[in-house]
Amino acid sequence: MSLADHIMAQRREKITEFRRAGLDPFSNRFPISHLIAQVLGEYGGLTGPELEGLNQTFRLAGRLMLIRKFGKAVFCHFQDGSGRLQAYVQREEVGDEAFGWFKKLDIGDIVGFEGTLFRTKTEELTLRVSRCSLLTKSLRPLPEKYHGLTDVEARYRHRYLDLLVNPQVWQVFHTRAAIIRLIRQFLDARGFLEVETPMMQPIPGGATARPFTTHHQALDMQLYLRIAPELYLKRLVVGGFDRVYEINRNFRNEGLSSLHNPEFTMLEFYQAYATYEELMVLTEEMVCFLAQEVLGTMRIAYQEQEIDLTRPWRRLDLREALTELGGIPREVVHDRQALVELALRSGVQLRPGEGYGRALTKLFDLNVEAKLIQPTFILGYPTETSPLSRANDDNPEVVDRFELFIAGREMANAFSELNDPDDQRQRFEGQLKAHTAGDEEMPHAVDEDFLLALEHGMPPTAGEGIGIDRLVMLLTDSPSIRDVILFPLLRPER
Repeated sequence: MSLADHIMAQRREKITEFRRAGLDPFSNRFPISHLIAQVLGEYGGLTGPELEGLNQTFRLAGRLMLIRKFGKAVFCHFQDGSGRLQAYVQREEVGDEAFGWFKKLDIGDIVGFEGTLFRTKTEELTLRVSRCSLLTKSLRPLPEKYHGLTDVEARYRHRYLDLLVNPQVWQVFHTRAAIIRLIRQFLDARGFLEVETPMMQPIPGGATARPFTTHHQALDMQLYLRIAPELYLKRLVVGGFDRVYEINRNFRNEGLSSLHNPEFTMLEFYQAYATYEELMVLTEEMVCFLAQEVLGTMRIAYQEQEIDLTRPWRRLDLREALTELGGIPREVVHDRQALVELALRSGVQLRPGEGYGRALTKLFDLNVEAKLIQPTFILGYPTETSPLSRANDDNPEVVDRFELFIAGREMANAFSELNDPDDQRQRFEGQLKAHTAGDEEMPHAVDEDFLLALEHGMPPTAGEGIGIDRLVMLLTDSPSIRDVILFPLLRPER
């Protein structure tokens, strides 16, 4: 018998013993008066005499995380979803029967306490227990704090244990929730309306990616998990919602990496009567607002690099970046044939119908992106790689678009929206030809309903998508996207 099996057998014996004694090891009745965080916040600053003078009883509950036994007394630490507190259980306070079963409890058991607050000789805030109740008897032991859950994949696979024994992980996800709450606060204050759009779509659109497919039995039709909400949000702009946003889950049938999970969270927002230039300013304001609220500073540390978020951020043309940071001679960058040949020699695979524009963006990915540590807006993206963006009035070979890079990775993508239905139809038809030629990342059909909406007239509009997961990574100094997603997709255990 393994050690784990031996421990479980012992704990099952305790369950049997408790039940024989009339003690329910899986109780469900213990109303609490406070969360631990409330106790710490409201009473953590009081002195010992002030606590003694409260004359107040508290009902708290949580999981036992540390137990120290001293004959007729037990000190323990217990935690709920908000924090951790010490409790002091004495035989003369709780009685022989309760003290007897309490001493048989294990780390990981969930207990309810009733008592008053005091400070120990070491000045630690402590609950002096007058009554205690077993709420849940744990069968399996928790990982040992320092050595029991260090394997990275085990942490991701058993996130509930990761949260229990690693406080810094618990804090990351509380920070994530705060960031999303602050994003809503920021956009709501500027007149944006939060909406919800379909997650199952008959035609996947709004981005270039391979979709997940499913089948609706009643309608006998194939559906796709959305790769982006863009085309539905723009329908709402046509319908008169001039400022809309959605914090949405997207699904892309792609590989796994430190920056990619097939299911991820995006913020997408659209503003009528605005251009991509106005969204650059809005993006600066939003990210700086989040950094100030979450970290209290514009200078943040990310993976041993200092990043200065102080506005304004640098703006750099894509072609200039290839020369200045990528080391590609200017004459090669502006020579269509020479650049395509360089891309092919660099291992870039050009899909059907692709050429100079694809070569530009892929060489940027290979040679420039990782070097953009400080916040930088990259401009001048080719029309060829931007099927939903408005062409620049002065140079139709590029579009009014930017991508934001921080810490060597893309954080946001935005552009002035294409609202000419005839131009949009031509671009959709080009995507359909690419799909027919074998490009599975392109839509399999022209979205006629979206074109119908455009034919009714969409006002001049700018839209943007920001990766929530990557933003949380930045503001929590997390190296992998799996560190900021509670349950990332993993390969099955063998």
